[in-house]
Amino acid sequence: MGAVTVRVLVVDDDALVRTGLTLMLDGAEGIRVVTQVSDGALVPAALDAHPVDVVLMDLRMPGVDGIAATRAVRRRQDPPAVVVLTTFDTADEVEAALHAGASGYLLKDTAPQRIVEAVLAAAAGDPVLSPRVARRLMDTTARAGGSRAAARASLDLLTERERDVVVAIGRGASNAEIARELYLTLATVKAHVSSILLKLGLENRTQVALLVRDLR
Repeated sequence: MGAVTVRVLVVDDDALVRTGLTLMLDGAEGIRVVTQVSDGALVPAALDAHPVDVVLMDLRMPGVDGIAATRAVRRRQDPPAVVVLTTFDTADEVEAALHAGASGYLLKDTAPQRIVEAVLAAAAGDPVLSPRVARRLMDTTARAGGSRAAARASLDLLTERERDVVVAIGRGASNAEIARELYLTLATVKAHVSSILLKLGLENRTQVALLVRDLR
């Protein structure tokens, strides 16, 4: 059986950026750009015509921006992962994208190989953040009072083992690392992650990590 190919939709209002990303990703093993569009408003039709595994999403576009487009993508049945690729890294934009359902946030000065790795990771269900974005999130003042209480209330919905998994996700551990740490099978970890997302009404692991941050 041949290797699985990750299908990608590139969304960016700059034609040169779209072309460059397409050439780079198509040159990587296991990835194929199936289509590209210039605005978030065009994403739904593109996905209807070309099912994909990952959407590489610009943030600021003249019509529908990347936040709104990400939200629309994640509302679809069996939605693809969304990785934001932008030049902007303010805390508000990062958190808005992640809360909209993006499973990753990269800056456009990210090395090509790292972008390739991020696309593959997102397709596998793992979160991806550029180091600068991760530092900005860690440096952001934790939400006070109500948010912390709400986060603790959410964790009360989980079993003790599920809370262990949540803590590990908050540290950035992969499913395989969680399995080794908690002496579980990979299938069991995946089942716990699915249960956690369902119980908490979240879209992806990155949102779970944000929840953990609210507890600090």
